[in-house]
Amino acid sequence: MSNPKQQIFLCAINNILSGTCKEDCKFCTQSVRYHADIERYSYKDIGQIVSEAKAAKANGALGYCLVTAGKGLDDKKVDFVARAAQAVKAEVKDLNLIACNGTASKEQLHYLKQHGIDSYNHNLETSERYYAEICTTHAWSERYETCENVKSVGLALCSGGIFGMGETKEDRDALLNAIASLSPESTPLNFYHPNPALPIKTRNIELDEAVAIIKKARALLGEEKLLMVAGGRELLFNGKENLMFESGANAMVIGNYLTTKGIEANSDKEMLNRLGYKVATSCDTH
Repeated sequence: MSNPKQQIFLCAINNILSGTCKEDCKFCTQSVRYHADIERYSYKDIGQIVSEAKAAKANGALGYCLVTAGKGLDDKKVDFVARAAQAVKAEVKDLNLIACNGTASKEQLHYLKQHGIDSYNHNLETSERYYAEICTTHAWSERYETCENVKSVGLALCSGGIFGMGETKEDRDALLNAIASLSPESTPLNFYHPNPALPIKTRNIELDEAVAIIKKARALLGEEKLLMVAGGRELLFNGKENLMFESGANAMVIGNYLTTKGIEANSDKEMLNRLGYKVATSCDTH
């Protein structure tokens, strides 16, 4: 096996239905409860989704995630994601299509798989104990069950969480252990990005703690898996991105996030080149 740290896997995300969620997750600007200053829209044009997928592929992305706001899937949303997936697959080759649409049943997930979705992303977000502190409208157990459903229908599971939302070190360890118990193919590690509209006002994580989390995640998940540094990396690793990869990360999100600006893809590619890493050209980690 080649050393996975020599090549970095790039993933892009597309917010295809934005800012319409009725849940009360205290970390999320997409909740209508907090009136965050974000762009809100319903059902992005599928032609636009395809053209944005082409741009992501041209920037080196191997993974492309179709994200919808809201607690979970319903018939209308399943149909829309399936049609978007088919359209992207018809025009963009060799792109791992990921759906991120909240809680989902086996039947819904099977339908998405039949229509071109390769992976499903559903993050556990934080420990089971702490989850009730940051969300009261649904239970952590629903999140875990959706992840189990993903695996049961044969989709690749992508599951991670957010660090720095006021949780303890014990919560962080419990979250990583819970993620590892699901054995996901890919794990995004996000670092809380405060927004003035949100109830969680500050981020309680520093660079050394973030490095320790990446190292622990890599040890728990094994060398073969994708370990992705995602939202908030710009705040913690700015100019010290080498620490992400030296600690065990082998993937990252390029471009913008759901409601916050990311770094320009060219800047990220220049950073990787400067640090001596290649951009992966195949999804195979072996």
